[in-house]
Amino acid sequence: MRVIRLGAGAGYAGDRIDPAVELAERGDLDYLVFECLAERTIGLAQQARALDPAAGFDPLLEARMRAVLPACRARAIRIITNMGAANPTGAAIAARRVARDLGLSGLRVAAVTGDDVAAEVRRGGYLLDEIGEDAAALGDRLVSANAYVGLEPIVEALELGADVVITGRAADPSLFLAPLVHEFGWAPDDWVRRGAGTVVGHLLECAGQVTGGYFADPGMKDVAGLARLGFPLAEVRDDGTAVVTKVPGSGGCVTRATCKEQLLYEIGDPAAYVTPDVVADFTQVRLDDDGPDRVRVSGGTGRVRPATLKVSVGYRDGFVAEGQISYAGTGAVARGRLALEIVHERIRLTKLAVSDVRGELIGVDAMHGVAMAAGHPDPYEVRVRVAGRATSLQAAMALANEVEALYTNGPAGGAGATRSVRGVLAIDSTFMRRERVTCRVAVEEA
Repeated sequence: MRVIRLGAGAGYAGDRIDPAVELAERGDLDYLVFECLAERTIGLAQQARALDPAAGFDPLLEARMRAVLPACRARAIRIITNMGAANPTGAAIAARRVARDLGLSGLRVAAVTGDDVAAEVRRGGYLLDEIGEDAAALGDRLVSANAYVGLEPIVEALELGADVVITGRAADPSLFLAPLVHEFGWAPDDWVRRGAGTVVGHLLECAGQVTGGYFADPGMKDVAGLARLGFPLAEVRDDGTAVVTKVPGSGGCVTRATCKEQLLYEIGDPAAYVTPDVVADFTQVRLDDDGPDRVRVSGGTGRVRPATLKVSVGYRDGFVAEGQISYAGTGAVARGRLALEIVHERIRLTKLAVSDVRGELIGVDAMHGVAMAAGHPDPYEVRVRVAGRATSLQAAMALANEVEALYTNGPAGGAGATRSVRGVLAIDSTFMRRERVTCRVAVEEA
């Protein structure tokens, strides 16, 4: 039975580049996929493009292309990525520029656009899930609205002969499912195979997580070679079954346990994992050992795809202020707690217009709270952190300044104070009928 080999070159925007090069050079791949968009990433990219129309794509796109294109071109490996973010066309121009610099003439690069649906959302009628308002009511606070598109435009690009396909907000598993549909010719209504392929995509989409990265826990789940962690690849057959593995000799591991953890990652209902391409069902998935660092995956299935597409909406939502200061030596925890009391009292006395204020001692109660920290020995040093929200920049700055003022107005021995204020890019979601989202594919040759 024919096998298609898919490699995961990245699991997020800032991921390492050298494991992708290793896959390109030694993975015997057919496709190398870079999944680089989180929910907030595209909103931040839209902000970047608003400042510079030529920007808005992944800042590491050119470095990644420069690193992997020579090996991919030499081995006829096709690249699929959502590094286009808010500007797939600009990303495609950059990729072609890199190809020309490397002397790789004839490389065909496709840009997939159409996921930006901000104009449609601004017309109204799209209720946001979390805040319960019509997205149009956000007015000029609306930064971005991007639909999660599926495999169809990626398949179209591959059919047009693209060597590199660059999308915007394509759904993560769709990046991996598209080449399988293209290569195997799975029917549009073959929900079983689409579901099985989505399982494979979900296992690969976070790259090093399934090869032991996020899995590692010293003394509990030991993983060797994390400094040179190998990224995963899958050997996928026409029936949708696959073997997840990695390049021999690379760091990390692929086991049933690493695959189980990734299979459950970010899953709400395992019987209904909704994507633009299929509602996948993970409940009958089997993971079987197939040799060292090899796990066979079978049993994935699915049912008819949804009539709507999820739309990720980004909007400006005030400011977050943060201040930090350290205390060390005898009584460090007591001085840190006094510092927190002072800041909270200052907020009350000055009637500072802030909300959701959080004060904590990093290393004591910042992660699990005061109750769980009780009874544990006091550390020799702590770092005070105070953060809060404000609708105005001035109020946010005032909160951060109160922490810095502890240098001379608070407990003895404070050091290393820092302060920061940043605008909040909030993310919410709504849904749009898929017929309202029209994708376009443009292929140009370097």
